[in-house]
Amino acid sequence: MSDLVGDARHLSPSAQEALRLRAVAALVEGRGREGVAAVFKVSLKAVDGWWAKWRAGGREALTARPRGKRVGEHQVLSEAEQAALRQAVLDHRPCELGLSGQLWTRGQVGALIAKLYRVRLTEPGVGKYLRRWGLSFQRPDKRAVEQDPQAVRQWLEETWPAIRAKAKAEGGEVLFADQVGIRSDQVTGRTWGEKGRTPIVRRTGNRFSVNAMSAISTKGRMHFMVFTETFDATVMCRFLERLVGHFDHKIHLVVDGHSAHRSKAVRTWLADHTEEIELHFLPRTRPNSTPTSWSTPTSSTACPEATGPGTRPNSPRRPGGSSADVNANPTSSAATSTAPTSATPSTRTL
Repeated sequence: MSDLVGDARHLSPSAQEALRLRAVAALVEGRGREGVAAVFKVSLKAVDGWWAKWRAGGREALTARPRGKRVGEHQVLSEAEQAALRQAVLDHRPCELGLSGQLWTRGQVGALIAKLYRVRLTEPGVGKYLRRWGLSFQRPDKRAVEQDPQAVRQWLEETWPAIRAKAKAEGGEVLFADQVGIRSDQVTGRTWGEKGRTPIVRRTGNRFSVNAMSAISTKGRMHFMVFTETFDATVMCRFLERLVGHFDHKIHLVVDGHSAHRSKAVRTWLADHTEEIELHFLPRTRPNSTPTSWSTPTSSTACPEATGPGTRPNSPRRPGGSSADVNANPTSSAATSTAPTSATPSTRTL
């Protein structure tokens, strides 16, 4: 074969496809098979094969097709075994299947494969299977084992719609409230840094902590109060007193079953403010998709500023008329801000 033409088997798939189509086109025009083979520098067997394919399937039979192994071919694990492993990873923890640990890693999945099918794979090999199964390495969410699905379903389908309808009929507003502790040295989340060098966050050894009680509306408006003492009925009453002062309509406040929320002092205070606020309680373990968790500020999204466009015109005037005066008292402070109508309110640290 001429060096100018080369071996057709070394051509790219698209070039081979073009060669087949041109050769068959010459045959269709009436040229002889020997002449076509000579012109295109291929064997008679190749010309006969292309002609047979064209007569059987037309142009589609001559188009280039992906090379190599098909997906699923020549794999150590069968499709049924892979499906069973994928479901096991999704439905169970390693400790439930006789392995150690609570979370799945490539090593743990490899150990499960070895235990069930007597096949040992490398971690990169296990990673290929996991990606093929549509799985990725993620930070898991938490669910309380004590949660009663029936109670949660009843709250979401019956109680919550009733609360929302009642608030609408009374011209009121629904808020979700919760309390949380905040430490000055807590660093959460991730940051960008140079590859190979872990970023360093410098912080003081003089640590301090405060507690916070916060409430967020279904529209993203957030109110909270920080305090240093232990959360109890007295603090709850003080928070309710400050909260109702920011509204000219009734509040329907949804809280969890904390003992302070159900205390006699709180019930007595609520009895004297029935026209201003009403408490509603979540199930024993709250639903996973309520704004309650959004309203608990952390060290990275703590305390929004008390002034700005979010302050209601009829809100009670704070001492001195500024947020700085409110925060001058180290024992407790209150703030309120307006956030976009999205799931997570935007806040700024004081």
